Amino acid sequence: MFTEPLAEIYRKLRLYFYREVALQSSQNSLTFSESFCLEAIYSLGEPTINAFAQFMNISSPNATYKVNSLVQKGYLKKVRSDEDRREYHLVVTDKFLKFHETNTRGYEKTMDRICQTFTAEELSTLDQFMTRINDELVESPPV
Repeated sequence: MFTEPLAEIYRKLRLYFYREVALQSSQNSLTFSESFCLEAIYSLGEPTINAFAQFMNISSPNATYKVNSLVQKGYLKKVRSDEDRREYHLVVTDKFLKFHETNTRGYEKTMDRICQTFTAEELSTLDQFMTRINDELVESPPV
């Protein structure tokens, strides 16, 4: 049944993500928590500090502390919101993106192997199935 292979894919993706976060921590003077926060901010797509705090289920002062540390280390910048000048959006810097790009090479190799192994028809079917699976995923918490 499809549930076992899907569970195995999910397990491998989690392991890859954990390894990426650990590499960020060990190679860039970041704590594991800071690396995890950076990944969350990057995945949320320029959230406000408040949205980041809500997503991580931490207090605003705790989120602000983490954000300020990442700004000081050069991995994050705060950009004033055009809509509400009292708010700031969190934007990862080129310093983060350069390292993040290095760690996504495994993903790119996997996608290349899939494209070389599957026929055009199989890729089209896979795309349809993956789109439907994505539509059925548990929704992310609102930000």
